[in-house]
Amino acid sequence: MKLRTILAASVALSFAGQALAQDFNDPAEFKKQREQLSMKPQGPEGQPWAQHLGDGMVDTAKYKKDGQVTICFSNAGVFNPWRVVGLNNLNAEAELHKDRLKELIVVDAEGKDDKQISDIEALVSGGKCDALIVSPNTTAALTPAVEAACGKLPVIVFDRGVNTQCPVTYIHPVGGYGFGITSGEFIASKLQKGANVLALRIMPGVDVLETRYSAAKNIFDEAGIKVVGSEFTGSDRAKTKSIVEDYINRGEKIDAVWMDAGDTATAALEAFEDAGLPYPVISGEDQQDFLRKWQSEKLTAIGPSYPTYQWRTAIIAALDVLDGKQVPGPEWVLPQPAITEDVLAKYVDERMPPLHYSLCGCQELPGYPERWGGKK
Repeated sequence: MKLRTILAASVALSFAGQALAQDFNDPAEFKKQREQLSMKPQGPEGQPWAQHLGDGMVDTAKYKKDGQVTICFSNAGVFNPWRVVGLNNLNAEAELHKDRLKELIVVDAEGKDDKQISDIEALVSGGKCDALIVSPNTTAALTPAVEAACGKLPVIVFDRGVNTQCPVTYIHPVGGYGFGITSGEFIASKLQKGANVLALRIMPGVDVLETRYSAAKNIFDEAGIKVVGSEFTGSDRAKTKSIVEDYINRGEKIDAVWMDAGDTATAALEAFEDAGLPYPVISGEDQQDFLRKWQSEKLTAIGPSYPTYQWRTAIIAALDVLDGKQVPGPEWVLPQPAITEDVLAKYVDERMPPLHYSLCGCQELPGYPERWGGKK
């Protein structure tokens, strides 16, 4: 198998193409995802990346292709640690299928909508791709490009969604509402009515991020908890710490910090340390630095997840489609576990780098742990 990665130097975040007209507060979807969080998955035990929730299946016989195949992947970017871990997962999963996979072509959009639209057009018109995997940069802006690609070859979307049903399947864990429900309910259970929460968010316009916030905000509103601020950090540690410091210096009492992604959670906590304040209740994610801080400081915390093992599922799905096998669809919904106090010790691994995501499902993949920056 040949791996070709087209990668430019810049990984700057872009907020272009924000989904201004979208509704990210859907009560029916909120209810569905709350139910899915407790649903028993179908599929092989101990392999959540190969499991699915629900019974829907899609027939892919028309896409069956004999011999070795080329899979193309249009990636939103590798602009945060979660995506770095995920891309390592995807490449390692591809290595398991060398007998079937002739080439994996990976194109990096650098967090830019316009570049990803151009990337997809180039991949489709190039004639090399037997199937296309897309992780969209933002939802609305990438929808037309995905719809155009669907007319030419099988498309698998994962991680972030688009506003069309044309892909063969859309792979994702339970979803943004589920993430927000898990973290929001935990924080609400630890606070009194009238308490203050500071919400720290990555960027606007991405469905799985917007719905995390809307779900948590609904829960806070119902519990009488005040959101004193909703700020975008761009996944920047220095900016995250500075935002929290500004609120502290203005005299805002912060009882909890809610985050739509946990890669800068420890930076937020540093602001409280520097100010000599007790740690707030906090939701992070499953990255190592946060888990270690949680364990060492005995934080009141939870690690909801949007598991990076879904990057494995994208390769598995593309190959299944080209084998003509039925796949879960039109949405392939993966389990979405959370790290809680009772299982925290299981996921702390000192061999791994600080920003490694523990629910990677990568422990048995080729090159682990070194490929992910770990030590044997």
